[in-house]
Amino acid sequence: MKPIKFKEQNIVFKKPPSMTDEECSSLPAHAYDGGIISCWHMSVWERIKALFTGRIWFCVLGNEQPPIWLDVKRPFQEGATE
Repeated sequence: MKPIKFKEQNIVFKKPPSMTDEECSSLPAHAYDGGIISCWHMSVWERIKALFTGRIWFCVLGNEQPPIWLDVKRPFQEGATE
């Protein structure tokens, strides 16, 4: 999966300088009071694998696990303004 740009993004988190482009990429995101939203795109192969296994793995670098959620539904309301 790859993080992708989206209309509501308002920040880009840069990859750590110690990591290569193959290990990590920058993360387009929408930061708001209380959280951060990013959007990811699956390749055709990843879609097929997820369809048959029903699994997506979530990994975090570091020693703490923040509260998270994964969803297929867009978390933004159309026409909503900040």
